[in-house]
Amino acid sequence: MDVKDRIVVVTGAAGGIGRALAQRFAQAGAKTVVCVDLDELGAKQTAAEVGGVGLRLDVADEAATGALIEKVETEIGPIDLYCCNAGISMRGGPEVEDAAWQKIWEINVMAHIWAARHLAPRMIARGGGYFLNTASAAGLLSQVGSAPYAVTKHAAVAFAEWISLTYGDQGIKVSVLCPQAVNTNMIKGKEDGVAAVNGLIEPEPVAEACLKAIEAETFLVLPHPEVLEYMRRKTADYDRWLGGMRKLNRRFNPLARAG
Repeated sequence: MDVKDRIVVVTGAAGGIGRALAQRFAQAGAKTVVCVDLDELGAKQTAAEVGGVGLRLDVADEAATGALIEKVETEIGPIDLYCCNAGISMRGGPEVEDAAWQKIWEINVMAHIWAARHLAPRMIARGGGYFLNTASAAGLLSQVGSAPYAVTKHAAVAFAEWISLTYGDQGIKVSVLCPQAVNTNMIKGKEDGVAAVNGLIEPEPVAEACLKAIEAETFLVLPHPEVLEYMRRKTADYDRWLGGMRKLNRRFNPLARAG
């Protein structure tokens, strides 16, 4: 897809990867970039930078997601590219309370499902459209120290795959973004953590990688190219890969070290 003259929605656009995506799409000639975030002021600030539209959205609210899609399509025009980018992380394993599991599930997974539920039928009816879903390298590998993040990002990748294989013949294109550590608020205080073993990159190169993937209609977006080799090692010898991950767990997980 060429984003020039397209209507684009970016969630989580107040900062980080979302802000960089909005900037890059505007530079590439998008007709309108709709910047949405729970932080309405931040969304409007990004929108002002790119000459777009800033709106508030709680992606954990299906009704609000449906209303946003209706508002954009009615007042601005049909959405060509929807970037489901908002996400959160948290530490812990099965001991994490149900309410926290539910929160991260809604933001990291259900937000993608709700966007597709309300937008995919519209896109199919007019011949196609594009979803860019932000997941993580954790969705292809795992996440030391965080079961909720690993599980939800795996689910996000799985849902993106399902959308592609199910609706691809009806014109729906999907790319899934799977970076390691990116210099955003999510990584603050964890700059030396396991996600940064291959380096901490800025949001702008991530946005550039996304634009190139969308233009080429490539499913997997890997700003850290090392991730592809890690995936190959995982599938080639799962037990050996798990052994390597246990080494990382001992190195980077404070609970493992404490034990």
